[in-house]
Amino acid sequence: MLTHLHISDFAIVDRLDLDFEAGMTVLTGETGAGKSILIDALGLALGDRADTGVIREGCARAEVVAAFDLGDAPAARAWLAEQELDEEGECVLRRTLSAEGRSKGYINGRPAPMQSLRELGELLIDIHGQHEHQSLLRPEVQTALLDGYGDLQAPARSVAATAREWRAAREELERLSTAAAERDARRELLAYQLQELEALDLQPGEVEALEEEHRRLANGGRLIEEGGRTLALLQEDDETSAAALLGAARRGLEELQALDPELAPVTELAENAEVQLKEAALELRRYLDRLELDPERLQWVEARIEALHDLSRKHRVHPTGLTGLAGELAEELAGLEGADQRRAELAARVETLAARYREEAGALSAGRARAAAALGEEITGRIRRLSMPDGRFEVALEPRAGTDPAPGGDERVAFRVAANPGQAPRPLARVASGGELSRISLAIQVATVQAGTVPTLIFDEVDVGIGGGVAEVVGHSLRSLGGTRQVLTVTHLPQVAAQGHHHLQVGKQKVDGANRTRVRPLSPDQRVDEIGRMLGGLEITDNTLAHAREMLELAAVGS
Repeated sequence: MLTHLHISDFAIVDRLDLDFEAGMTVLTGETGAGKSILIDALGLALGDRADTGVIREGCARAEVVAAFDLGDAPAARAWLAEQELDEEGECVLRRTLSAEGRSKGYINGRPAPMQSLRELGELLIDIHGQHEHQSLLRPEVQTALLDGYGDLQAPARSVAATAREWRAAREELERLSTAAAERDARRELLAYQLQELEALDLQPGEVEALEEEHRRLANGGRLIEEGGRTLALLQEDDETSAAALLGAARRGLEELQALDPELAPVTELAENAEVQLKEAALELRRYLDRLELDPERLQWVEARIEALHDLSRKHRVHPTGLTGLAGELAEELAGLEGADQRRAELAARVETLAARYREEAGALSAGRARAAAALGEEITGRIRRLSMPDGRFEVALEPRAGTDPAPGGDERVAFRVAANPGQAPRPLARVASGGELSRISLAIQVATVQAGTVPTLIFDEVDVGIGGGVAEVVGHSLRSLGGTRQVLTVTHLPQVAAQGHHHLQVGKQKVDGANRTRVRPLSPDQRVDEIGRMLGGLEITDNTLAHAREMLELAAVGS
């Protein structure tokens, strides 16, 4: 519920801070005192459009801050949590408007676009009258109220869930069906490509082994020629080979070592070198003995490598990637071969969901028809007691076009009203009189109080054009509504004002030669004086005050 409202430099308000409580709060005051200014300022915090004309003359900007306790607003709490703007059960909306035309909005201290303010505002406050926050004009709200009145929320949720499941299954089936021809062609291509890869029978590491073998076979002649020459340099020539020269050097070192033992390490190194050189020559000779030219093997290796490269170019992968590619193609082919089975399963599921929807939607339609008749009759009775003696209210169930399952069911809910005899009921949004619309809204709210979810309701002069007993009915209705919701009511009628749990008086005060709006909460004695003023006009007698006191006492007893 709304707990606090701060306004600065808005219209003729310089600075105003108001605290609000649960129940029904009435706002009264002389015409032009600024009662509607408070509603307009609150609308600004809820994301309403505004121009710089609302900024108090001579000021740089206007500011409105509205604070809410969210204990009775689960939908608003969920919205804030989804937007990551929640603050432990509280909410503060702030709006500023500069003289240059810049408008800024904030939710719990964080900048927010106007659309976010409006979305959250619709979950916090309903302003009834000629106002854009009047959610009762929206078809989805009318549907929710009817379902709530008829205790049909659970069936409605089930219908919506089934429709969404049906739509998801149908869309997937359509995608599979549309791609069927392409899928068949792709399956044939994959099978052919996989057969090519399987026929190649490429083994892990084979590409590297083939390239190594090809280098050896292609250079066989050079390897034999250069290897033989190198072997001769190492050992074959008895006089000039490395082995002969190293042996002579080693023998010389042995002789020198006999003269000086310090040469022993050098002699040992030379001996090791001679041993290793002999081993190298031995390994080279064995290699050359095994090495032979094999043109047929070379031709086979070259053909194998060419086949690998042809296939790798075809698939645009490196030859070493052909082994993994075969696995990928096999996996994709398996998926495509299962698509027909998936399509058959989806077709059966679509039929099952459609049948379930028909059953659930039929039951929901029957429940809505019963609830619509009862709600129309109840609201008709209420608006006739609210100075609309010939009024008629009906809840129409309009068949929805098309046969596909829809989340909202098989019908659209439309609130219609006829204010005058002989007049056909028209949609609620087309009711001409703002006062009539406000009273109809009041009747709807009272009738569907248990189904409503917005915690704070504001009725802006719903008593326009009525008086006497009808005004008292309006007052009782608002007080009754205040038992379960927070209700703020702007009124000129004492019969309505007397029914409030709390009373705020709006007045004007001269400050530095200019009018300023002031609001004060009234004590019980001050309420008697204010209602006496509303009853008696300019001259307030003792009888007038006694009547005012009696009205307040009767309201307290009636509650």
